[in-house]
Amino acid sequence: MKIAVMTDSTASITKELQEQYQIHVIPLSVVFGEVAYREEIDISTEEFYEKLKESERLPTTSQPSIGLIVEKLKELSEDYDAIISIHLSSEISGTYQAVCKAGEMTDNIEVYAFDSELSAMPQGFYAIKATELIRKNKTPAEIIENLTEMKTNIKAYFMVDDLTNLQRGGRLSHSQALIGSFLQVKPILHFVDKVIVPFEKIRTRKKAIKRIMGMLEEDAAQGLVSRVVFIHSNTEESAIELRDEFATQYPDIETIISYFSPVIGTHLGEGAIGVSWHK
Repeated sequence: MKIAVMTDSTASITKELQEQYQIHVIPLSVVFGEVAYREEIDISTEEFYEKLKESERLPTTSQPSIGLIVEKLKELSEDYDAIISIHLSSEISGTYQAVCKAGEMTDNIEVYAFDSELSAMPQGFYAIKATELIRKNKTPAEIIENLTEMKTNIKAYFMVDDLTNLQRGGRLSHSQALIGSFLQVKPILHFVDKVIVPFEKIRTRKKAIKRIMGMLEEDAAQGLVSRVVFIHSNTEESAIELRDEFATQYPDIETIISYFSPVIGTHLGEGAIGVSWHK
């Protein structure tokens, strides 16, 4: 059986990793005014953050249409018998549900949709793992079972540098944003039950990053980390600096630099930092 791996653009898997692991990607979109831009097709991440600075209104986001997904599935059905399709949390986007419906509408290929229950490159970890399992000749059912078990081993934390976008996007009340900005609060966020919730509120950016790195290093010291990703919102230098510091101490652990895509960056804003790891 020939099995393909597909995910969506919010996983922010680099072109190099897409090619290395043969991962297919369907795009979500950001909408400025009346114009929709497909992530990494019509607008790059760098272009998005420039456009975000110039925009008076926060852009909206849009999941791929069922028609687009069906078209992609039909294309893949020419070369594959089954697809493992991994998507961002079903509580923050309807993409997973759309893929499920598109799979029912497509003949000649079996679609195994998987709700990652999170997003960004932590979601991409599942796609990489799926490819590794395919190369070990695992069946689709075995792959889904492994990915489900993997959920207990992934940790992902995000620090938002500016509360403005969370407030403008309705993820934070106006009063919370004002108080947080005044006190220089840098909330550490994570996913619980498929939604983004506060993990801790830290007074400064430096202390928030130190807290996240402390949790990573504690797990690494116990042998609980095999792969880690440092994620940024248009602040690649910060991610590289964290990666280099960690790699110096733990050179045998695989490290990746990734980014928050336009759809995720719409809500997190510029300057956000994320760190995720799994065993």
